Amino acid sequence: MPQMLPGLALIRDYPRGALRHDLAAGLVLSAVLVPVGMGYAQACGLPAIHGLYASVLPLVAYALFGPSRVLVLGPDSTLAAVIGAIVLPLAAGSGERALALAAALAMMSGALLLMIGLLRLGRVADLFSKPIRIGFLNAIALTVVVGQLPTLLGFAVDRQSLAGRLLATVHGVLEGRTAGLALAVGTGSLLLIVALRRWRPRWPGVLLAVAGATAMSAWGDWGLRQGLAVVGAVPSGLPLPALPAVGGADLEALLPGALVIALLVFADTSVLSRALAARAGVRVDPSREMLALGAANLAAGCWQGFPVSASASRTPVAEAAGARTQLAGVVGAAAIVVLLVAAPGLLADLPRAALAAVVIAASFSFADLPAMATLWRQRRSEFVLALVAFVGVAFIGVIEGVVVAMGLSVLLLFWNAWHPYHAVLVRVDGRRGWHDRQRHPDGRPVPGMLLFRWDAELFFANAEVFQERLRQALDAEPAKPRWIVVAADAITDIDVTAADMLAGLDRELESEGTQLRFAGLKGPVKDWLVRYGFGHQFDPSHFDATVSAAVDACRARQASGTQDRGEG
Repeated sequence: MPQMLPGLALIRDYPRGALRHDLAAGLVLSAVLVPVGMGYAQACGLPAIHGLYASVLPLVAYALFGPSRVLVLGPDSTLAAVIGAIVLPLAAGSGERALALAAALAMMSGALLLMIGLLRLGRVADLFSKPIRIGFLNAIALTVVVGQLPTLLGFAVDRQSLAGRLLATVHGVLEGRTAGLALAVGTGSLLLIVALRRWRPRWPGVLLAVAGATAMSAWGDWGLRQGLAVVGAVPSGLPLPALPAVGGADLEALLPGALVIALLVFADTSVLSRALAARAGVRVDPSREMLALGAANLAAGCWQGFPVSASASRTPVAEAAGARTQLAGVVGAAAIVVLLVAAPGLLADLPRAALAAVVIAASFSFADLPAMATLWRQRRSEFVLALVAFVGVAFIGVIEGVVVAMGLSVLLLFWNAWHPYHAVLVRVDGRRGWHDRQRHPDGRPVPGMLLFRWDAELFFANAEVFQERLRQALDAEPAKPRWIVVAADAITDIDVTAADMLAGLDRELESEGTQLRFAGLKGPVKDWLVRYGFGHQFDPSHFDATVSAAVDACRARQASGTQDRGEG
């Protein structure tokens, strides 16, 4: 049970020193969850209060089922446009129907995520390599900053794309729409958070900034007197859990959208959770991550919510506030419940510019431009992957950018297998073993032999490449060798196409007076040659345990003058 419900294990083994950090982080997190959840609900075309309903139970469900140490779930900007595009046309102007459809959409996408987890399809996340994660997180950081800049400056823009929001923000500044008080509050909060993070990292900088901005706003009545944008009163009350009232036709119409949302949640959460795990030096099972996301979306749907995902902006808020475990999310959920029931006006004077500062400061922890520069120095192809992920996620969309980067990764992998490294081996004075002649041009070849190394499996795509490269190496020899020894330690498989190629190459070389031999070919690969019907042609005289053994055997036969074929 603890394995299926990590939250139970956390209760049993909860680190005592983490409590004060989780409590403080949860309270800070709640200050962000409330306005963000309400804003994303409005972006979906739903009443703002349902953004809070979509925040509470998913956090509790993930705390029970989720494997990540700190991962915040809730309404997501990426999903908001998709949810609105799916639900609003079907609702035909009915608010109640839109709520039911959104809740059903959450439950359907949750069920699909559960299937991904149960079938252990979460291993697909292995395709999210380090360069993709670096590009993804940098793009998310840029998107978050650009998205919060208008709020920090005190005005609103109606563009959704990154480029559109950036251009609209620049136009707003040039047109003089910047609100001085909002800019002062937001900039001051941002500087305070950054300064305390730098010089007093143990202090709760985010909490101090939010509390200070709220206190000054309430004292000066800035919301009414100065026109400062504030959160406003939180509506009170809690809904009762219920299944959405939809029919079979509705479910059929929602299914494609639920699949798209499940894929979006999968892509978002897989990359984010793996990036967090890598930074923390731990491992996270992506299939269990999907089970937890499925449970969270089912919970959201049961409580009049809508689909939720992991948040790349609220998760760093929790981390920056000192969160140690998922208890921080539970505290944040409990704080929302308290606000809804007992104190709906508590955050009424919280400036939205201060919240923008919190989110922008949090995004700094995800941005990692030096990592991009390191990839450029280390390997250009890996840098290109990171750049594709960055551009795709930032300017096309999260799922599109990640899918394109994953596709490029697969193509790069296939290209490397299609054109693997190969080498002609030589002896190097003063060094043991056999070495690449290209890296050691002063090396000595073995008279009468060509030692050829192939660093990949042999399959349909690279069979002809193998033959071409070997022929090129053979033509480059000053004298035709009697033996060609293929260093085959790295050949882990040979398919039917490659076996046919080897059989034809073996016959051609034999007719030219050259024998083809393999050194270090593994037993299971030899078994495949026998199963393909080439056991007689590739008899034991073709195989040696090592390159040195092959060289010794060929030298012995050369000294004795024996024919090679049929002796072994």
